[in-house]
Amino acid sequence: MTAQDGEPHPAIQGGGTGPAGEPGGLFRPRSESRRTEPGPPEPDGGPARPAGGRRGRRAKADDGLDPVPEAGPVAAAGGRRGRRLKAEAVPDPATGGPAADDGRWVAAGPDPAPGGRRVDGEAGSDPAAGGLFTAAGGGRRGRRARDGSATDPAAGGGPDAAGGAAEPAAAARRAGSRGGGARRALLGHRLSFVALVLACAGLLYGVAHLTRPPVVAPQAVAPVKVAVRSVSTVCPDPADARVSAITPAGAPGTGAATVTELGAAAARPQRLDRPGVLWQREIPRGSGPLEVAGSGAMAAGLEAAQTTRRADGASRGLAGVRCVEPGASAWFAGPGPATADVRLYLANADTAPTTVSIMVYSGEGPVAGETGDGVVLAPGEHRTVSIRDLAPSPLVMAVQVRTVSGRVAAAVRAVLGKGEGTDWLPAAAEPATTVVVPGIPGGGGKRELYVAAPGAADTVVRIKALTADGFYAMKNRETAEVPAGSAVSLDLSTGIGGQPSAVVLTADVPIVAGLMATGTGVRPDVAFSAGAVPIDVGSVVADNRGGKKTSSRLILSAPAAAGKVRVQAVPERGAAPPPVEVPVPAGRTAEVKLAAPAGGGDFAVVVLPLPGSGPVYGGRVLDERAPGGLLLTAQPLARARTFALVPPVVESPAAVLPPIPGSR
Repeated sequence: MTAQDGEPHPAIQGGGTGPAGEPGGLFRPRSESRRTEPGPPEPDGGPARPAGGRRGRRAKADDGLDPVPEAGPVAAAGGRRGRRLKAEAVPDPATGGPAADDGRWVAAGPDPAPGGRRVDGEAGSDPAAGGLFTAAGGGRRGRRARDGSATDPAAGGGPDAAGGAAEPAAAARRAGSRGGGARRALLGHRLSFVALVLACAGLLYGVAHLTRPPVVAPQAVAPVKVAVRSVSTVCPDPADARVSAITPAGAPGTGAATVTELGAAAARPQRLDRPGVLWQREIPRGSGPLEVAGSGAMAAGLEAAQTTRRADGASRGLAGVRCVEPGASAWFAGPGPATADVRLYLANADTAPTTVSIMVYSGEGPVAGETGDGVVLAPGEHRTVSIRDLAPSPLVMAVQVRTVSGRVAAAVRAVLGKGEGTDWLPAAAEPATTVVVPGIPGGGGKRELYVAAPGAADTVVRIKALTADGFYAMKNRETAEVPAGSAVSLDLSTGIGGQPSAVVLTADVPIVAGLMATGTGVRPDVAFSAGAVPIDVGSVVADNRGGKKTSSRLILSAPAAAGKVRVQAVPERGAAPPPVEVPVPAGRTAEVKLAAPAGGGDFAVVVLPLPGSGPVYGGRVLDERAPGGLLLTAQPLARARTFALVPPVVESPAAVLPPIPGSR
């Protein structure tokens, strides 16, 4: 290497001297025995590298070396090439020594460490001699000194320390830059992967959205009206009563209908003549329940009823009931055993045994007795159960009869004490949040409402009367509080005001309702009605009477839309009169007096709603003027057995799979 003027650097020729006059320049030989002759010149024109020489190593900070007098490129005494310093040195005004252009001091000490190893700054060393590099004896490249002590900037220590700290900082920045770039690359790869996943998910969603089948709105399928081909009903206690049965005309084909005493194997069945002809018989005392059954054309609309008339005694009055079709559940509402002798009539008309469970809901809550739990009836067996044996104290009650297995025909009769009347409690509609009690007769006498909430929640029942003048809330009778599992009663005598009417009840929970109407006179009779269903497929009443002292009438109500029905009388004998169309205004009640056909006698009535008619509820009232007071009985209109509404049947795996939790 050469100086700036092309001549060899003085520190290289013959060893040179440092600023303190000590032999040696920036680099010093490791030992004299290793001196060799200069080798061939370097390709870049620098001084010859010492043969066998090594580059000097960096000296440690506190070796006490003075800076070299010149800042140009130097070579170690061993002949090897020294490390090139940056640019040209500028003499330091304080010491006169040369300084590198970057402010670092280049020092050479008088006694470099052997091999050019690092020398830690020791206490007591000259802070001014804190050069960066020391010569290696074998010509090794000098190492960077550790700057662990404060140096004198005037002696070259401060600038050298600053330069020594700058290079590691720069290296750290380069390493941090390389590490930061790696982290940024990794983060970029992760974000790219997430973006790819989201893009794929969006693509799949788009494909699924475009290829999904069109949504087909489910079509509401109305129940199918199917003609009834078999009917079986039971008249619960026909002894000393008149039994009436009829099949309306019009059903195609042939069929048969019979009346048989239940459980009497030797009894000879009686046959109904033909459709459209009323069959009536007086049943002698001692007879058991009768089964009225039909098949084929004689089954469609087959209706039967029993009516008992007694003019004196504890059971004075008219007591009529529609013969009961066997089923799995039945509800009744009326007075309790504390105010009347209430008896439950059970009959099994099937060929398999049945097990019956009885539950009584009183004013104090539900009552379950051992007698009403698990009553077993053999085929053809019938039994009478006193409600007093199940729950002796209730003033009002609701009774649920249900079967554990099989079917049962259930009916309830109430005989009020001291000859205050008797009648059968009609079967009430299943519990619902809206209940219509139709067929309430007009005239004087008490009108008492019975309401039960068989569920687990209390409720407030809202009560409205529906008369010929429309809906109205009865003063001080607008609502009734019914505790859970209990039954209550409410006097509506002043609210109804003696008009033919119906009562509409609404509640937040399902309820069951019934009503007792008391006649006038010294010894008044009673009649019962109950919550009913609309006569959307028509209704048939088998027992109606007319004459000078006896009258029959229909009480029809349309609580929603206007209704219109056709009323056809079917006499026991003779030709049937022409039918009569009866309109029922919306939100009104209409009373229709039934005239006996020409020739007199009893007759049946067929009520059919006309096309476009709204829901119509109704009841038939039969009364007779008698000494001591009016004899009275009532029967809510029930759906005729002419047609059955069969729900639509579809194939579904839900029929065999267990239900999913939380699904409807």
